[in-house]
Amino acid sequence: MSTDHDEQARRERALTDRVLASFSGTEDDRLRELMCSLTEHLHAFIREVRLTQDEWAKAIGFLTAVGHITDDRRQEFILLSDVLGASMQTVTVNNEAVAGETEATVFGPFFVDDAPEVERGGDISGGARGQPCWVEGRVTDVAGRPVPGARIEVWEADDDGFYDVQYADGRVAARGHLHTDEHGGYRFWALTPTPYPIPHDGPVGGLLRATGRSPMRAAHLHFMVSAAGMRTLVTHIFVRGDDLLEQDAVFGVRDSLVEDFVEQPAGTPTPDGRDLGDRTWARARFDIVLAPGTP
Repeated sequence: MSTDHDEQARRERALTDRVLASFSGTEDDRLRELMCSLTEHLHAFIREVRLTQDEWAKAIGFLTAVGHITDDRRQEFILLSDVLGASMQTVTVNNEAVAGETEATVFGPFFVDDAPEVERGGDISGGARGQPCWVEGRVTDVAGRPVPGARIEVWEADDDGFYDVQYADGRVAARGHLHTDEHGGYRFWALTPTPYPIPHDGPVGGLLRATGRSPMRAAHLHFMVSAAGMRTLVTHIFVRGDDLLEQDAVFGVRDSLVEDFVEQPAGTPTPDGRDLGDRTWARARFDIVLAPGTP
């Protein structure tokens, strides 16, 4: 039996056109644009790879499993978006390049509203395990002018690789917010970031194993910086020398965000006179440049 390739292509294209026509009455122009583009790309993918019905059933089963494991504490769809690079691509598209600005990266699933406020020089660790780390810097605009009163949200995993919300005891630790001074300066104590795995006991973890990929994230500290008239920045700083910088599971690393975290021997005087006894500590500087906001 020989296949009529021209007729087969006509039938496939005709189906796509019928689906596209079904959205012609959509009153919301943006929704119509999104649905039509999605349809075109999805149908083109199915035709290009000659997707089998068994493969499509497995894909639906996978997405069903992603939905079943998702709850108010775990968002498996965000993990799926992250490991496919879709989250990072959306960040890239929505943060158009402005000369000199600090680059944005993924938001992640562990941000919490109403993190405790700490004074400049305060400690966000909240008793979380890890090496103390002094973080300081300055927030400016692209012209180099200081941005006083900018709100800085910071959050990170503890030394065991977990965020506070991953514990069942309701703890609030390794997160907080503070504001810049009149010169745009900020400073606080945190924990030296350490690598950790994204949750990989669910369907997304199975996908990573099937494709020979690691669930590990490069060590990082989250920042969200906002100020009047400025584009809100969601970013991380990463640890120079981390072996995972080239294989971050969610593609969040940007070269411009890699900073030195310099370990200090025990007994080294701290910037604020804090007595750490016989503990080592680290220090890092991260100067932040905000892009102008949309008028």
